[in-house]
Amino acid sequence: MLLRSSVFIRSSKFHLPWHRTFSSSCKSSASDLQELQQLPRSPARTRFAPSPTGYLHLGSLRTALFNYLLAKATGGQFLLRVEDTDKKRTITDAEERLYGVLRWAGLQWDEEGPDIGGPHGPYKQSERTVIYQEHAEKLLHSGHAYRCFCSAEKLNELARRRASLGLPSDYDRTCEGLPSEQSDERASKGETFVVRLKIPIEPPEYVDLVYGLVGKPTHKTKARNLGEALYEDPILLKTDGLPTYHLANVVDDHHMDITHVIRATEWMSSTPKHLILYKAFGWKAPRFAHVGLLQDSSRQKFSKRKGDLDIQKFKDEGIFPEALLNYVALYGWAHTSKSDFLSLSDLIRSFNMRFTKGNTIVEPHKLLYLQKKYAASFADEGGELFEALVDKLDNCIGREIEKPSWYPEHCYSSLVSGDDLRTRIAGVLRQTAKNYTNPKAFFDDYKYFFCEEPLPDPNSNRVAADVLMTRISLEPYAKTIYNAFQKVMLEDWTDLVIKETLTNVIDILASGSDISDELSNDTHSRMTYRSVQLYLRWAIARGGSGPPMHATMVLLGREVCLRRLDEVKSMFAAQRSVHSRVSAH
Repeated sequence: MLLRSSVFIRSSKFHLPWHRTFSSSCKSSASDLQELQQLPRSPARTRFAPSPTGYLHLGSLRTALFNYLLAKATGGQFLLRVEDTDKKRTITDAEERLYGVLRWAGLQWDEEGPDIGGPHGPYKQSERTVIYQEHAEKLLHSGHAYRCFCSAEKLNELARRRASLGLPSDYDRTCEGLPSEQSDERASKGETFVVRLKIPIEPPEYVDLVYGLVGKPTHKTKARNLGEALYEDPILLKTDGLPTYHLANVVDDHHMDITHVIRATEWMSSTPKHLILYKAFGWKAPRFAHVGLLQDSSRQKFSKRKGDLDIQKFKDEGIFPEALLNYVALYGWAHTSKSDFLSLSDLIRSFNMRFTKGNTIVEPHKLLYLQKKYAASFADEGGELFEALVDKLDNCIGREIEKPSWYPEHCYSSLVSGDDLRTRIAGVLRQTAKNYTNPKAFFDDYKYFFCEEPLPDPNSNRVAADVLMTRISLEPYAKTIYNAFQKVMLEDWTDLVIKETLTNVIDILASGSDISDELSNDTHSRMTYRSVQLYLRWAIARGGSGPPMHATMVLLGREVCLRRLDEVKSMFAAQRSVHSRVSAH
């Protein structure tokens, strides 16, 4: 039987079981907020409850991470729930991708989730419809909700009129006054209806763990002055019998024993509705913490439906999950560590509830910084993470160098393969990890270690330009360098011997001894350490960046280095021959 409710009209104040009163000015003092920012003394039970209407993006990952950290930092549980009641906008593969991405990121739920079940299941809202309908019926009988039979046309017309008056498109409670018998009869005859929550005249204040005591402003005064009846009364159960977010969220959080909810500030306006539902059911509400949104450089929030910063893209591009979690944790949370370089275990140890107020603009360069820091850490420590990265690079580079000759991006003949390729990748990575970003960039930057490439064009390569545009005659220069390294035997091709040979070459070139008289005094003065390094980088490393030249030469090996030096020497000799014939004519 549908009853009229006066429960919410008696008082403008709304008190929850855990509600506490702050200062009379309705503003939270610094000491109040400090108290709220402390971790709970008992284990927290948190959840991540995404909707498969889009793919996981940065903001969603951060929400999952904060809830995960709170559970782990307090010895509690973190569960996964899928809110899949919006069938029209559901993306077919979004749910499976969600599981994969969360596991890749290291945010594993504690034996409770849609894929594994658990004591509080089902964990998909589409499988809990009967539960929601039963709870909606309880609200109808208690008078906290009512059926609304208004047509879409009537509601659209009401919304247009409200908009013209500068008011929100709230409901006017046309159906709230229907006698319960009439409402029951119309419903039993199959007439289409929704179930609405009866909202009190004044919304409840509540304690947010980030903002302290907050309340929701209303348009009631303006509406009364314009002669409009204005009631928010959100829909709880839709015409198809499926719940809206408000009902399902509250029912699920209660029955799954959720103690804390960390979510974005965009849900703050919904929180009073949820608290009203908790009150109507006679349940204790969880603690709420609302964190600011992540925004792009134009201050637009990231949207899963637009595919903004889809986490799968980061994974596919080779971003480390450790770097990505570290990255999102830095936005909207004030940690107390001396460094921003925080592993997942570091984040758990240092976690607190000191979330910052307001939205945050995401800075992509921070992710690259952390990516390089983690790569360097993996290389320094060795172990499984380093070996896994080498395996990934081995697969990536192996595919590249095995492309057929007709392939547009064919990189000429490969230098190494099999175990030798993996060994070389590991050696290059140890030397260059501090600059590592992703597999593609690694291959593009250090391709000369794995493939034979032509000498770079001075018009497109700075190193080539610096070498070739000098006024020095380079043929004797090339001959002296080649001869010096040719004398180094294979068994002596080590870092130490190559350094000594480099030093000797520089001394020879600078002094002019053992060099053809074609080198003038001006040439001698130009034979500096830098010029020799540039020449070697152009001839051997094909103008590419990378480790110091002595380390590069050790990694490439004697055969490849001498072949490339001989190539350049022969090129200059051929140019000199042509020039001589032209001059003779």
